[in-house]
Amino acid sequence: MRIEVLDQPDQALIDLLDLKIAEFNWANWEVKERLPIAVQIKDDNGEVIAGSAGRTFGNWLQINTLWVSETLRGQHIGSKILEAIELAAKQRGCVNCLLDTLNFQAMPFYKKHGYHVQWVQENYPKTGCKYFMVKRL
Repeated sequence: MRIEVLDQPDQALIDLLDLKIAEFNWANWEVKERLPIAVQIKDDNGEVIAGSAGRTFGNWLQINTLWVSETLRGQHIGSKILEAIELAAKQRGCVNCLLDTLNFQAMPFYKKHGYHVQWVQENYPKTGCKYFMVKRL
């Protein structure tokens, strides 16, 4: 047995490790179902110009991304997307939401929509910070 540090690991190794920890988690976690969820807006050409994605599990919605194209920003599109994904999660039985955002991203936006900072990771990745935010839906 030997320990190797790999500066450029194969994607297959990363996928294997992700699979193995997921198998362990599912065997031991109280929640047996985790469902993807997303909202999208497409333009007339079928191109995605805004959207959000995450997952629901147990009582929780976890939002991983919310993006609005530069040309649509400032038109309350992000608010509409956030409301839509929250409503869809509530229809699945979720009562809470968790997300994270970086200091140069959208913390004030989420605060405006009722989220509060649960925890801040300072010096992330060097001089910035990452906000972990929650909301009761």
